[in-house]
Amino acid sequence: MTGADRPDDGTEGEPHETEATPRIPMPRSSIEDTGRPVPDPPPAPLLLEHRVLKSLLGAWALSACSAEEATAVEEHLGDCGPCADEALRLRDAVGLLHSEESLDLDPGLRTRVLESCLGRRPPRIPVPEWAVPYDAETARLDALLQDIGDAEWHAPVRLRWFDEDGPVSRKTTVAGVIAHLLAVDGMVGLALGLDDPLGTDVRVEQDPDHRTEAYWRASYFPPTRAVRTPWRDQTHELIRTVSFAGDGSGRLPVPYGTVAVPGVGTGPEARRTVELPLRDAMVDRAFECWIHAGDIAHAVDYPYAPPSPRHLHHMIDLAARMLPGTLAGRRRSGLASPVRRLVAAGAPGRSLRLEIEGLGGGEWLIPLDSPAAVASPEHEVAHVALDGVEFCRLAAGHVSPQEAAAGQDGDREAIRDVLSAAASLSRM
Repeated sequence: MTGADRPDDGTEGEPHETEATPRIPMPRSSIEDTGRPVPDPPPAPLLLEHRVLKSLLGAWALSACSAEEATAVEEHLGDCGPCADEALRLRDAVGLLHSEESLDLDPGLRTRVLESCLGRRPPRIPVPEWAVPYDAETARLDALLQDIGDAEWHAPVRLRWFDEDGPVSRKTTVAGVIAHLLAVDGMVGLALGLDDPLGTDVRVEQDPDHRTEAYWRASYFPPTRAVRTPWRDQTHELIRTVSFAGDGSGRLPVPYGTVAVPGVGTGPEARRTVELPLRDAMVDRAFECWIHAGDIAHAVDYPYAPPSPRHLHHMIDLAARMLPGTLAGRRRSGLASPVRRLVAAGAPGRSLRLEIEGLGGGEWLIPLDSPAAVASPEHEVAHVALDGVEFCRLAAGHVSPQEAAAGQDGDREAIRDVLSAAASLSRM
């Protein structure tokens, strides 16, 4: 057929329908007026007898039903009271089959991940070993703070420590504790040349108590969760600064205030400056961060674990090394037994063996007669055994020397003096 023979119907190039060409009707359910497909209607719900639905309750409670069966059961529970009660009992029973697990991350996870990463690719600028506990403890405390709500920042916290021979406490809030850490960590920052969190206008004695009270007084309102940001920023800056300074910076002196010198009078010479080398000051700040994190956790009912054994050992070692000087200071103030026999510097003298059990433990020989004396096993007169965490709680002033669960053997007077000296290490 030529083009002249075909009718002009606008379908050039397409076959023309004739009466013999069958039409295939399109179902109205699959095409709308717009020509687009429409979804198929949902399947009709299962119609099951009561006894069948009741038999499916156990599978429904275990989420083992098919979607159609679950829909049928749930529709039935809206109409049948006995089955609804049975379904609730079964759901409660299923909950007992699964033990509850804490959603908190393992506190050692961060350390393990970092060690694995650093083992594969060492950092270009490593954190000094003596600053690692501070890095870890501030990170753990920050994770705790991230989990608590706005109201919990105002939860009451009681700070506890020992002054001379008696317990002392100070009531504050969670936010107040972070402000305290910010103010005291600032003493380390000042030694490193960083800005003072108290500002340049505040004139106050450079010791933990006075700096904390000054920070609290300078706030127009009680500290809120806003204090978290400057505290965390300062911790990062401290770690960054000591890392760039290198391991040799650990000998830098950090002033911790002054103490009275007995029998000297009231002039400037009546007080002496207390200093710690930076490497010890960073461990001290890690210890303080952990202790106060525990205070916060107790106030907000939050689980909190001790530091890793390696970091705990650093803290215990620092406290043990500070005991001879603290014991001598208590003796000068008349708070400890007088020296029975003068020992020349560098000579062996009476010693106490301090055995710390458990995580981070070890043994230390404590000279009793003079900080400059040499502790010697041959001159051991007493032996004290303590759990590591219990010893740290004693050094933090959270338990008294009389309450410390210690195994004791030997000179009772020497044991009492050393345990009291350990409690005297504490401060606000």
